[in-house]
Amino acid sequence: MIEKQLGPIGVMDSGVGGISVLRELVKLLPGEDFLYYGDSAHAPYGTKEVAEVVKLTERIAELLLEKGSKALVVACNTATSVAIPVLRKTYSHVPVIGIEPALKPAVLAKDHPRVLVMATPMTLEQEKFSNMMHFYENDANIVKVPCPGLVELIEDGILDGPELEAYLEARFAPFEPETADGIVLGCTHYPLIRPKIASLFPRATIYDGGYGTAKQTRRRLEECGLLSPKQSGGKVTFLNSKNDPRILALSRKLLEL
Repeated sequence: MIEKQLGPIGVMDSGVGGISVLRELVKLLPGEDFLYYGDSAHAPYGTKEVAEVVKLTERIAELLLEKGSKALVVACNTATSVAIPVLRKTYSHVPVIGIEPALKPAVLAKDHPRVLVMATPMTLEQEKFSNMMHFYENDANIVKVPCPGLVELIEDGILDGPELEAYLEARFAPFEPETADGIVLGCTHYPLIRPKIASLFPRATIYDGGYGTAKQTRRRLEECGLLSPKQSGGKVTFLNSKNDPRILALSRKLLEL
């Protein structure tokens, strides 16, 4: 069992976005080793067909398990929304943790708030999100804000500057800043540009699911007896389907921000 406890936690995303979740995991589980796989060669997932996303996600899961991962964290909202049932059935011998848009805390923060949900088109179209939205629709004014093209900008390392500002200003042009009470970041790429989003909506509270996913990962490891006996000194190893030194350097930089 000790050997299994010392295995890494496999974390997967369509690219560098899941590093926003990895940050929370490293803070909460400093003694764990992490193996992060970013599928930047196929990013974004949010504009692909469901079957392709499932296939890509299964392929990454196989690779992470072959490398000794003791648990899988799907740090991608799109992959979670379409592939998590398949992964949990196929790899029932390991904990498989997904991420969801942090809609609940945004809705419950005040009486009938106006909540904008930023996400990829696929995440917003899936039954899983629609069910969540319908559950809370009497408690808040929930507005879907699909953001095609934003993942690509972040994958290119554009975290600031006029190109990103022009994109965000165009996407949010229909909304008056003072009318939004909460902004839900429904893609793990988006917390990487959180300051820019916050600057457009200074009175809104911004929510993402990274910390909740890290807490759930810890709970599942405890339940399965898989927590590392180490209290500190965990290592992070980055893999990326592009195998480009620039994307790996960006990954390390994003973890340290």
